Amino acid sequence: MKQEPIFQPYKFGEQQKAIFDRDGHFIFPNLLTPQACERLTESLSHIQSLASAAVKGHEPSRFSAEYDEYLESLIGHPQMLELARKILGEDIRYDHCVGLNRPGGNQGIRWHSHGYSEDHPSLGFVRIFFYVNGFDVDDGGLKAVPGSHLYRDRKIHAPTDEDLRKGWLAGKTHLITHAPLEILPLSAPVGTVALMWTHAAHAVSPRKPDSDTRWCVVYAYRNPGRPSGARWISEAFEQKPIAGAEGLMSLY
Repeated sequence: MKQEPIFQPYKFGEQQKAIFDRDGHFIFPNLLTPQACERLTESLSHIQSLASAAVKGHEPSRFSAEYDEYLESLIGHPQMLELARKILGEDIRYDHCVGLNRPGGNQGIRWHSHGYSEDHPSLGFVRIFFYVNGFDVDDGGLKAVPGSHLYRDRKIHAPTDEDLRKGWLAGKTHLITHAPLEILPLSAPVGTVALMWTHAAHAVSPRKPDSDTRWCVVYAYRNPGRPSGARWISEAFEQKPIAGAEGLMSLY
């Protein structure tokens, strides 16, 4: 069955890929179609409604595609896989689908990075974020450090911007541009899609108390070849037939 488009027309060629590889993140404003935004809002609202009855070890927020048919259907959506393969090449695996909803008053998340295949840098791991209703700087906003991913450090941690500047960032320069590494606060309009390499340092600012919920879900894909500590897939879901996802669900 043909699936409805989730993306508006976009360009991600060699120039855009080079920017992504230089910065560690890439933003597509307004990429999601209005129909996709509507369906995603419904699905993420459903995921949020299940939080109070979460089973430890199989939480709806961490295994979101296993709790919602629409989120499941996007794992193998042709446009999703086309974008993932533009980044990683043909040989890819699905890694996880995590709900990142942030209601008003949410405290955000500290600076951190993720790891994958430090011993084999040719293997990539990308996260594709759907910011359904967008965000403003300092209101559930994503912050990044362009170039931090090039250090391939999976253990970047800091509670505040100042701590990051005094700690991990101190004295570091971009390995391509040689400019000092700096924190970049981001904003995103409705329907934004963001790409991020797994080793990129990032954080999320608190959501203002009077703001509505920031609806967001992230899908992760990787080149197979190494274990993945972020791979949240139940055994039953790994074996489940999902249209378009044939060959994508196994670890290797």
